[in-house]
Amino acid sequence: MGELFLVTFIVLLIVAGSIIYAGIVITSQQTVKIVERLGKFHRIAQPGFSLRIPVLDRVVATLDLRVQSLDADLDTKSRDNVFVTAQVSTQYRIDPQQTAQAYYELSDPERQIQAYIADAIRSALPQMELDQIFEKKDDVARNVQKNLAEGMMGFGIIIVNTLITGIDPARDVKDAMNNINAAQRQRIAAQEIAEADRIKVVTRAQGEAERQKLEGKGIADQRQAIVDGLAASFKQLEEHGMDEQEVLNLLMLNQYMDTLQRLGEHGKTSTIMLNGTPGAMGDLRQQVMEAIVGGKTAVQDN
Repeated sequence: MGELFLVTFIVLLIVAGSIIYAGIVITSQQTVKIVERLGKFHRIAQPGFSLRIPVLDRVVATLDLRVQSLDADLDTKSRDNVFVTAQVSTQYRIDPQQTAQAYYELSDPERQIQAYIADAIRSALPQMELDQIFEKKDDVARNVQKNLAEGMMGFGIIIVNTLITGIDPARDVKDAMNNINAAQRQRIAAQEIAEADRIKVVTRAQGEAERQKLEGKGIADQRQAIVDGLAASFKQLEEHGMDEQEVLNLLMLNQYMDTLQRLGEHGKTSTIMLNGTPGAMGDLRQQVMEAIVGGKTAVQDN
């Protein structure tokens, strides 16, 4: 009799322990559990320790309250008939105040969110040309997020952010765009090179003009100095009793000797053949005077 009582007590203890264990509900942080009683929604088990009535109550789902990411690749066509693949990333989470709606209203939340995204993307992108899609993809993402947030609000889903992470046209379209971009850059480079060459030519011409101007001024100043020097010398020689012809012969002889000296100083100077006879200066003077008189006569005739 004592043994039967002991066995019965142990069995009852095991059954009671099993019942108590089955009634314990442990919920992790940032999650909640849906508890039903006899097939009907009963309550939300919050993070931590709670109890349920075995057999009558059961945990049907565990919902994650953390932000989740849903990535989708959507094929569509732009207004200029270019097929593109839009890579969309959506971050969403379950509203802690609407966990029951999120579980019971949506059978497949991710699939239904993806359907909303696809509808919004395929409504927006076909209204824009390919270049506009690249330029305004952030605006499109904001519109998609707005429409998606409004559509999912009643289901207990909060849309945190929606990003269009990539626009991927067909391969031949990308190659054509790269070729156009390369051609534009080459054209700009050619224009810059041409402009640089033009600046070089203009600068060189301006420098040459300035050089010639200064050179001309130097020659003019030199000639003026020579004329002034000759006039002064002519005057001084006349004061010493020399007549005009003698003075002129002396000055030309001086210029003749200066020329020979300069030719001797510069070895690379082209050779000039000059008459070296004693009467050479007289002949040279006569030729110069004839050239001057002939020039004056020609001017007077004209």
